Amino acid sequence: MSFIIRPWHVFLLAIAGWVNRNQQYMIEYLITENQILREKLDKKRILLNNDQRRRLAVKGKLLGRKLLSEIATIVTPDTILRWP
Repeated sequence: MSFIIRPWHVFLLAIAGWVNRNQQYMIEYLITENQILREKLDKKRILLNNDQRRRLAVKGKLLGRKLLSEIATIVTPDTILRWP
Protein backbone atom coordinates (compact mmCIF):
# COMPACT_ATOMS: atom_id res chain seq x y z
CA MET A 1 0.00 0.00 0.00
CA SER A 2 1.53 3.29 -1.07
CA PHE A 3 0.78 6.69 0.34
CA ILE A 4 0.61 9.63 -2.01
CA ILE A 5 0.89 13.13 -0.60
CA ARG A 6 -1.88 15.23 -2.03
CA PRO A 7 -2.08 19.03 -1.98
CA TRP A 8 -4.81 19.00 0.66
CA HIS A 9 -2.51 16.97 2.96
CA VAL A 10 0.04 19.77 2.82
CA PHE A 11 -2.70 22.33 3.41
CA LEU A 12 -3.98 20.45 6.47
CA LEU A 13 -0.48 20.14 7.88
CA ALA A 14 0.10 23.86 7.43
CA ILE A 15 -3.19 24.71 9.17
CA ALA A 16 -2.44 22.28 12.02
CA GLY A 17 0.99 23.84 12.50
CA TRP A 18 -0.47 27.33 12.55
CA VAL A 19 -3.14 26.36 15.09
CA ASN A 20 -0.56 24.61 17.29
CA ARG A 21 1.75 27.63 17.19
CA ASN A 22 -1.07 30.03 18.11
CA GLN A 23 -2.16 27.79 20.96
CA GLN A 24 1.41 27.71 22.25
CA TYR A 25 1.60 31.51 22.14
CA MET A 26 -1.66 31.74 24.11
CA ILE A 27 -0.42 29.26 26.70
CA GLU A 28 2.87 31.12 27.11
CA TYR A 29 0.98 34.41 27.51
CA LEU A 30 -1.33 32.96 30.17
CA ILE A 31 1.59 31.44 32.07
CA THR A 32 3.35 34.81 32.10
CA GLU A 33 0.15 36.59 33.13
CA ASN A 34 -0.33 34.13 36.01
CA GLN A 35 3.26 34.64 37.15
CA ILE A 36 2.80 38.42 37.18
CA LEU A 37 -0.44 38.15 39.13
CA ARG A 38 1.24 35.84 41.65
CA GLU A 39 4.01 38.42 42.10
CA LYS A 40 1.32 41.03 42.84
CA LEU A 41 -0.08 38.82 45.61
CA ASP A 42 3.29 39.03 47.35
CA LYS A 43 3.43 35.57 48.94
CA LYS A 44 -0.11 35.75 50.30
CA ARG A 45 -1.93 32.46 50.46
CA ILE A 46 -4.76 31.97 47.99
CA LEU A 47 -7.81 30.31 49.48
CA LEU A 48 -9.84 28.25 47.04
CA ASN A 49 -13.37 27.03 47.52
CA ASN A 50 -14.39 23.44 46.74
CA ASP A 51 -15.61 24.28 43.23
CA GLN A 52 -12.33 26.00 42.36
CA ARG A 53 -10.30 23.06 43.68
CA ARG A 54 -12.45 20.61 41.74
CA ARG A 55 -12.02 22.59 38.50
CA LEU A 56 -8.25 22.72 38.92
CA ALA A 57 -8.12 19.02 39.80
CA VAL A 58 -10.07 18.00 36.70
CA LYS A 59 -7.79 20.00 34.38
CA GLY A 60 -4.62 19.15 36.30
CA LYS A 61 -5.19 15.41 36.24
CA LEU A 62 -5.45 15.55 32.46
CA LEU A 63 -2.04 17.23 32.30
CA GLY A 64 -0.22 14.97 34.74
CA ARG A 65 2.50 15.72 37.26
CA LYS A 66 5.27 16.58 34.79
CA LEU A 67 3.36 19.31 32.94
CA LEU A 68 1.82 20.61 36.15
CA SER A 69 5.29 21.09 37.62
CA GLU A 70 6.04 23.44 34.72
CA ILE A 71 2.89 25.54 34.90
CA ALA A 72 1.20 25.28 38.31
CA THR A 73 1.74 28.44 40.34
CA ILE A 74 -0.87 28.66 43.09
CA VAL A 75 -0.50 25.13 44.49
CA THR A 76 1.92 22.28 44.02
CA PRO A 77 1.25 19.53 41.47
CA ASP A 78 1.01 16.99 44.31
CA THR A 79 -1.73 19.04 45.94
CA ILE A 80 -3.71 19.34 42.70
CA LEU A 81 -3.41 15.60 42.03
CA ARG A 82 -4.59 14.81 45.58
CA TRP A 83 -7.83 16.75 45.22
CA PRO A 84 -10.95 14.76 44.31
